[in-house]
Amino acid sequence: MSLILAEANTYTPHPFWVWPFIAILLSIAILPLLRKTHLWWEENRNKLLIALTLAAITLLYYGLRGHGVAVHEHGDEAHAAEMTHEPEHEHDTSHEEAAGGGHEKHYTEAGFKTVLSVLDHAVLAEYVPFIVLLFSLYVIAGGIVVRGDVRATPLVNTTIIGVGGLLASFIGTTGSAMLLIRFLIKTNSERTRKVHTVVFFIFAAANIGGTLLPIGDPPLFLGYLRGVDFFWTLNLWMYWACMLGSVLVIYFLWDTWAYKHEPPEAIALDETQIQPMRVTGLINLIWLLGVVVAVATLDPAKAFPGTNWHASPYMREGMQLLMVVLSWITTKKALRVENQFNFVAIGEVACLFIGIFITMQVPIEILNAKGAELGLDRPWHFFWATGVLSSFLDNAPTYVVYFATAGTLAPEGMELMGNVATTTGSIPIPLLIAISCGAVFMGANTYIGNGPNFMVKAIAEQSGVKMPSFFGYMLYSGLILMPLFVILTLVFFRG
Repeated sequence: MSLILAEANTYTPHPFWVWPFIAILLSIAILPLLRKTHLWWEENRNKLLIALTLAAITLLYYGLRGHGVAVHEHGDEAHAAEMTHEPEHEHDTSHEEAAGGGHEKHYTEAGFKTVLSVLDHAVLAEYVPFIVLLFSLYVIAGGIVVRGDVRATPLVNTTIIGVGGLLASFIGTTGSAMLLIRFLIKTNSERTRKVHTVVFFIFAAANIGGTLLPIGDPPLFLGYLRGVDFFWTLNLWMYWACMLGSVLVIYFLWDTWAYKHEPPEAIALDETQIQPMRVTGLINLIWLLGVVVAVATLDPAKAFPGTNWHASPYMREGMQLLMVVLSWITTKKALRVENQFNFVAIGEVACLFIGIFITMQVPIEILNAKGAELGLDRPWHFFWATGVLSSFLDNAPTYVVYFATAGTLAPEGMELMGNVATTTGSIPIPLLIAISCGAVFMGANTYIGNGPNFMVKAIAEQSGVKMPSFFGYMLYSGLILMPLFVILTLVFFRG
């Protein structure tokens, strides 16, 4: 079943009220770059202040705006009724969403009820599952320590980056990046040419690698919350393999050249300063597997595999947090200290996304009503529209915006995926593929495209690596990634 608005009398927010959503994304993009604000922005309490202020403005809008049309679940026919006539039905559907049912919500009555409905959908149904997943992966992966200083040859470096790309889909881009970046930097500590190694690591482990499962990258998890099957993203393996393979080949050729131009004394030092690679804290692999199983099987909107039993609301999140507790209990404190583990990075995500999830309700409503009028109807349109916006804003809300847009369309000849949270209850599969790839892949184009990008940059700089500036990094992505995206478009998305 799906939620669909009636054609007539549908309430569409005025575009003016998109500004809180734009403001929070521009804050993420600009404030860290300005000399007068970058230190202020580093404090998570200031990020939370901005996020909650803009969220409050959006909630005030929902509390004061005029009434519209109530939205009801249906099986075969769409129907709408005035909210004032059947308020209890609105209440019932909100419970299904909070349970993870993945239906799009439309807010139609002014006043406190609508504010509660917005909070129910944006916070309980989406933000809580989103942040619990990231928190679980972040904490559990933080208990795994990779030690050692092996020879920093092109083959070794390519292997480490490739492993990061492989792991990202299964422990998240944040988990993969945090797990391997310090080991990669230590391995290359004797080399003089290593900036490119960190940049390519961001491309592969912090972005492209997280394509195969919803836990890999935040945009895909938001798609899962909207009804996309957990294992559907495995269908993206060909796009993932092409991009990751191409990036690794380019890196190997680049690093081979760089290795040949290293000073002889640097190579000699690298060959003598050897510490065997060791991985400790492996008990956490069990808890990571537990998170994956919980997310894949405990969706309240679907029966547990092989049974008619449905998980209770938030059982999925409860099991993930249980895995976190078990990880914390079974992991020696010294391992997290060695990993320089803290909650600052995940706290930043939590502070910002509470504002993003609330403020993005307005643009989603507008796109639900007007998405078909944007002129986007081909896969390459959505690949580039999603990708470009993901590059300069954040790829998670960007995915949601274009997911809503694609959900208003039914292009002739395109296979549809049903039972998802769009106004039509379906989304064209070729467009969903393009949106997914655009959001995940092009989040690598800038430091601000995906959360782990800045984390890796900060760790590298703390370790003495002189990372490129914001625009210097874009020079790398422009020269390396953009040509690959053009090729990807010509091969897969030109239809």
